[in-house]
Amino acid sequence: MKIKKNLWWLGGAVLVFLAIVISIAWFGREKTEDKVKIGVILPGALSEPGWNGAHYEGIRQSCEALGAELVVCENVPEYSGKCELAVQELAECGVNAIFLESYNYPDEIGDTIRNYPEIAFYCCSSDIDAVNYTPYFARVYQARYLSGVVAGMKTETGYIGYVAAMDNNEVNRGLNAFALGVRSVNKDAKIHVMYTGSWDDSEKEMYEAETLVKECNADVLAYHQNRPFVVDAAVKLGVDVIGYNIGQVSRSPHMLTSVVSNWNMVYREIIRDYILNKEVGTDYYWIGIEKDAVSLSFYSDTVSSEIRDAVEQTKNQLMNNREVFSGLIYDNTGAVRCNDNEVIRDEILLQKMNWLVEGVEVYEDKE
Repeated sequence: MKIKKNLWWLGGAVLVFLAIVISIAWFGREKTEDKVKIGVILPGALSEPGWNGAHYEGIRQSCEALGAELVVCENVPEYSGKCELAVQELAECGVNAIFLESYNYPDEIGDTIRNYPEIAFYCCSSDIDAVNYTPYFARVYQARYLSGVVAGMKTETGYIGYVAAMDNNEVNRGLNAFALGVRSVNKDAKIHVMYTGSWDDSEKEMYEAETLVKECNADVLAYHQNRPFVVDAAVKLGVDVIGYNIGQVSRSPHMLTSVVSNWNMVYREIIRDYILNKEVGTDYYWIGIEKDAVSLSFYSDTVSSEIRDAVEQTKNQLMNNREVFSGLIYDNTGAVRCNDNEVIRDEILLQKMNWLVEGVEVYEDKE
């Protein structure tokens, strides 16, 4: 009788175990069949070199790895009225989340974002608040700082030109980090900046690059634009240049290096958290060099071992918790923006970078 009871208990345990296994298998299958659908809106073409192509490849690879479906709307210029239409189109497709791939999109369609509370929105701008909106970015400024070390050690004239898109938090943060990197190795160097007022204007970018070389005696150029027109201008002018969002292939010995982000790493973390139902709209994603999210992608043969060693040393410091925006920092009016033994908070870097560091001068075109 005792043996029969034990057999009965054992049989019941086996049945319970099998039920658990079947349930896990069933619900796991259900989850993979019911794919998360991700929408992305790009200001340019997904095949473009630079900003658009880099972001598309990053999010495509992430969706593929995580089993999410990707729906793309490309060639949607800011303030054209097309972004709202793109959101409506993606909503009709049944997307669960939308990545807005241009800084000013949220400012343009803030009300639209709030009108779709069932969709999670993500963008690199932190300028709006909504319960279904989360800012994100890579800490590109860390790689900008490293590229500034290259430029500061490479310049012979002591003047460096910077073609910037717009006077906003994102652009100024990168410019300031670059300038701090330059002056960490060349304290007397000057960085002249010109703003194009656009993310993508080939004629103006090439004109400003030429102006900075001819009028400001710049022998190294850098830029914050969607496409590498400044690289083309620099090669034509015979001066050195720092690329942006250009991968492993250098276009010329004059192209010293390129600031890049591992967008696959960034998007994979965000999309994975979304799939795991992490709450949206309460925080921001800002992923940096410690997770290999930003780096310099290559060196030209003209970049000496001395410069490479200096960059590597600085990179190691950043990976060991040294902050770019720390210690005594003056702005270009002489005001103190950060004291000794202080670090500028992320909130300031994200939302209040409306100033430029010492050594940066805005060049006003004389024409």
